[in-house]
Amino acid sequence: MAHSTSSPLPVSEPVFFILLSLAAGRKHGYAILKDIETLSREAVLLSTSTLYGALSRLEDQGYIRRVPAGQPVAPGLPRKVYELTPQGLDLLHGEAERLQRLSLVAQRYLPKPSA
Repeated sequence: MAHSTSSPLPVSEPVFFILLSLAAGRKHGYAILKDIETLSREAVLLSTSTLYGALSRLEDQGYIRRVPAGQPVAPGLPRKVYELTPQGLDLLHGEAERLQRLSLVAQRYLPKPSA
């Protein structure tokens, strides 16, 4: 099935990992950054400006939301904590299914590696 031009799929690799990180629960930006490094086996390394730009866009699009952070971790500004919305979870599931379909096609048609 082809996606319309207004479809949010496919998502970029950083966005996929941000959503995947938040699927495990609420996190602040630095925790998301470190989680992405772990989940991607250090294949995706984001700068803080790239991360916060993506978080801002995802929040504007309704895929994530900021939640109260609770106690400040240190003096000064409280950390921004994010969680996945139901729309964000739907987007993540849709992208995971899309990637799985692509992988199955590739496995079926790619020649086997020679020994």
